[in-house]
Amino acid sequence: MLTIDYANCLADRVGSHGLDAAMFDPAGQPAMTCRALTASLDKTRGTGWERWRALPHDPVRSDHLRQVRSAVSACADRFENMVVLGIGGSALGNIALQSALNPPTHNLLSGAPGGPRRGPRMFVIDNVDPEYFAQTLSFCESAPGGLEKTLFNVISKSGETAETAAQFMIVREALRKRLGDRYAGNIVAATDPAQGTMRRICDQEGIATLPVPDGVGGRFSVLSPVGLFSAAMTGIDVEAMLQGAAEMDAACRREELTANPAAMLAFLLVELGTTKGKTNHVLMPYANSLYLLADWYRQLWAESLGKRVDRAGETVFAGFTPIKALGTTDQHSQVQLYREGPNDKVIGFLEVNSFRREVQIPTGLGVEALMYLEGRRMSELLSAEKRATEYALLESQRPNYTIRFPEIDARHVGQFLWLWQVATSYAGLMLDIDAYDQPAVELGKQATFGLMGRKGYETHKRSVDGALTPTRWVI
Repeated sequence: MLTIDYANCLADRVGSHGLDAAMFDPAGQPAMTCRALTASLDKTRGTGWERWRALPHDPVRSDHLRQVRSAVSACADRFENMVVLGIGGSALGNIALQSALNPPTHNLLSGAPGGPRRGPRMFVIDNVDPEYFAQTLSFCESAPGGLEKTLFNVISKSGETAETAAQFMIVREALRKRLGDRYAGNIVAATDPAQGTMRRICDQEGIATLPVPDGVGGRFSVLSPVGLFSAAMTGIDVEAMLQGAAEMDAACRREELTANPAAMLAFLLVELGTTKGKTNHVLMPYANSLYLLADWYRQLWAESLGKRVDRAGETVFAGFTPIKALGTTDQHSQVQLYREGPNDKVIGFLEVNSFRREVQIPTGLGVEALMYLEGRRMSELLSAEKRATEYALLESQRPNYTIRFPEIDARHVGQFLWLWQVATSYAGLMLDIDAYDQPAVELGKQATFGLMGRKGYETHKRSVDGALTPTRWVI
C-alpha cells in the first residue's frame, strides 16, 4: 500500500510555516470535520458527478472490463500502431499510464510474435499543433502496413470538443482514402453510450464504441474505458489497477483523519494553502516513469479547485497552483527557487522503494574523488539525492511530504490515481466549492467556436475581436 509521510509539514520541523501537531488530536476540530466530510461523501458516492467513485467496484467494474476485453480481442494482432485522439482528461490519463507502466522504449521494441513489445506502438495526440499531428500521422502512413495497421482511439463524450473533432475528421478522411468502406474497422471511439454528436456518427458509420460513463468527468475518467482500453491494448494489467483503486477506496472511507490518506492529504494541502500561504503545490517524483503522473495531477488539482465563487455564489478565488518537477533533474533547475525564493510552496515527493530494474556503478576507475560511488547501486544514489533535497528544504523551513510506492506496478498506480481523486473531493468540500464544474474552460471553448465560424456563437467572435483588436502597444 502507498504511504504518506507528512512529518515535514509540521511546526516542529518547519517552524511557523508548518501545522501544529495538536491539530490532529482525535477530539479536535479537524478530526471532527473529517468525520463529517467522510459521512457526506459516503452519502453522495455514486450520484451526480461522483459516479466515478463506482468505477473500481462491481457491477460497473465488471461491465467495463468485459467491454474493454471484447474491444481488445477484436483488435488483437491487427495493428502495429495505436493513436489516441483526445485532449485534457481524455489524454493525460492515457499518457500517464503508458509512461508509468510501459518502458520508455516501448515504441522502439520489436512487436513481432514473441517480441518484447506488448501490443502496438502507442501515440497520444493531445493537441492540434499541425506539425505534431502531421508528423505522427505521416509516421503511421509510412510505417510497414501503413494506416491499415493503425488503430485510432478517439475519445470524446459529446463529439463536439473542437480539438478532438478536428483530429477525428482528418483521420476519418485519411482512412477512407486508404481503406474505403472498411475504414470504420480502424477506429474505436469512447463516447456517450446513448446520445451526442459522436454517438450519432458512430451509429451511422458502424464505428465500434466504448462508454464514457455518465457522471464521470474527463479528469476523473482514467479508470474507465477512457484510460483502460489503451492500457489493455499495450499489455498493462488493468484489473490490478482497478484492484489497487478499490484498496485505496477502502482506506479513504475511514472516519479518522490520521487513518484516511485522502482526507489527510487534502487537509494538509488546503490548510497549508489557506492559513500558511502555501498556494503552490509541487509534485516531484523521484522516478522518470512517474513524472507524467504529475501532469495528470496538475489538471485534476487545477481544474477541480480553481474556482471564482463558492457554493453560495460568493467570490472567493479559490484554488492552488500545481507544479511538476522531476528528481533529480530539477534539483539542478528548480530547487534553488524552492529553497531561497518565496516560501509559498508545499513540495510533494514521490519515492520508490524497489525499482523494476537496477544498475550498479562499476569499480576500478581509481579516481579518489569518485571512489565513494564505486560498487553502489544507482537506486542508492537516487534515494540519497531525494533525502538530501528533503533535508535541504527542511533546513529552509519549506514544508514537504513524501508519498512512497513499494514498487511501480499497476496496483500501486491504481492506488495513486484513486488517492488523488478522493483527495480532490475532500479538498472541494473543505474549500466549499464545486470540484466538478469548469466554467472558465467553457468560455474558452465558446470563444473558439465563434472564431472558427460555428453558427450560434457569433457574439463570442465579436467579443473576442473587440477585446483583442491590435493597438499601438504592439511592437
